[in-house]
Amino acid sequence: MYNRMGAALPDPFAGWFRARGWRPHAHQVAMLDAAEAGAHALLVAPTGGGKTLAGFLPTLMDIAANDAEAMGLHTLYISPLKALTVDVHRNLVAPITEMELPVRAETRTGDTPHNRRRRQRERPPHVLMTTPESLALLLSYADAARMFAGLRCVIIDELHALAGNKRGELLSLGLARLASLAPACRRVGLSATVAWPDALRAWLSPAADAGDVRLIETTEGLEPEVTILDTGEWMPWSGHMAVHALPAVYEEIRKAATTIVFVNTRAQAEIVFHHLWYANDDNLPIALHHGSLAVEQRRKVEAAMAAGRLRAVVATSSLDLGIDWGAVDLVVQVGAPKGVSRLLQRTGRSGHRLDQPSRAILVPANLFELLECRAAVEAVGERSLDDDPPRPGGLDVLAQHLMGTGPPPLTRSR
Repeated sequence: MYNRMGAALPDPFAGWFRARGWRPHAHQVAMLDAAEAGAHALLVAPTGGGKTLAGFLPTLMDIAANDAEAMGLHTLYISPLKALTVDVHRNLVAPITEMELPVRAETRTGDTPHNRRRRQRERPPHVLMTTPESLALLLSYADAARMFAGLRCVIIDELHALAGNKRGELLSLGLARLASLAPACRRVGLSATVAWPDALRAWLSPAADAGDVRLIETTEGLEPEVTILDTGEWMPWSGHMAVHALPAVYEEIRKAATTIVFVNTRAQAEIVFHHLWYANDDNLPIALHHGSLAVEQRRKVEAAMAAGRLRAVVATSSLDLGIDWGAVDLVVQVGAPKGVSRLLQRTGRSGHRLDQPSRAILVPANLFELLECRAAVEAVGERSLDDDPPRPGGLDVLAQHLMGTGPPPLTRSR
C-alpha cells in the first residue's frame, strides 16, 4: 500500500507528488512503513522537510482507501499554538482539495465558534486539529467515549515544546484517557529540535517504554546561517528594547523579501513595531502578531503573511513553531534568544526548504546580551541543544485532570 523501497505511491498521491516535481523523502516513507506496521513513531526532521505531511500521509491514505462516509474521528492533531493549528489546517486542506479526497478536516481551539464546536461533537470530522487545553475540554464531556471510540491516530506536533512542562503533563493524562477509549490508537510525535530523543520516545509511549516508539531521524538539510547584526551604533550596558538597533533592522527588512522579527515579550513587540513604522519611509507593509491581539487581527496577519502580502511581521512566541510560510527568507531575533533550541526553532521559520539554509540575524539589546548571542551562535554551530528532559508530572495537574474527567453523576437505581 505504501511507498516501500522506491515503490510508487498509490494514486492519486503519486500524481500529486509528480505534479509538484517532488519525491517522498526517506523519513516520509519511513513514517508510512511505521503506520502500516501499526507502530508509534517519533519523527525528528529539520524545518521545511515535510514533517507535517509525513505525519498526515498515512491518515489521508487510510481514509481514501476506506469508506470515509462511515468513519468518525480518525486522527487527532495536537499543537502547542492556535496559530500553528490554523496554519496546518490551511496547508492540509490544499492537498485534500487538489486530490479530491473524501476527507473532512477542521480546527477546534478557543477561537472556534460555539455552533461549530457543538456540530463537531455531534458529527466529528475525520481530522480534528486542536490544542492540549481544548482536548482536555473534549475529554470532560459525557459523550467523549462516543466521539473518540474510532480514533486511530494522534499526531503531536512540536513535541519538544510540550513534553517538559505542565501543558505536556496535562496532555499526557489526556493521552492516557484516549488510550482507554481507543486502545488501538497510534501515537506520532513530530519535532525539529530534540535534545533527548529516548526520553521523548518514552513520554510518547503508552507503556512509558522508549522501545515501543520508532525513532525516525533525517540528516537532510543545510546548516543554518546565524549571524549577529553590526549596527555601527554604540551599544548600551542595559535595557532590553534594542531601540538603538532598529534603524539597522529596518535596513535588513528592506533588503529581504519577507522577514519575521521575533522578540521576547509583548511589550517589546509593541515598541519594536512602533519604531519600525517610524523608520518606514518606504511604506513597507509591516504587521504585528502576539497573543493579546484580537483573534480577527491575528488571523488577518496570518493570512496576509501566507499570501505574501507582507514584507515583515513583528512577533512573539505566538509564531515560534512550525508556521509554514515558504516565502520567509530572513528571521531577525531582537534580544537574546534565551535558548539554543528556541533559536533554532525560530531560525527554521526562514527558508523552509531542505535545499536552502535558514538565515537568522541576532540583535543584542545590550552588551551583556551580546555575550549571550555569541554563545548562542557557537552552540548552533555545534548543534548543542539545551532542552530539559521530561520531568515527573505535578499533582496539581493530576487534580485538574481528575476534576475534568471524573465519574459521571450518580443515577438513581430503579
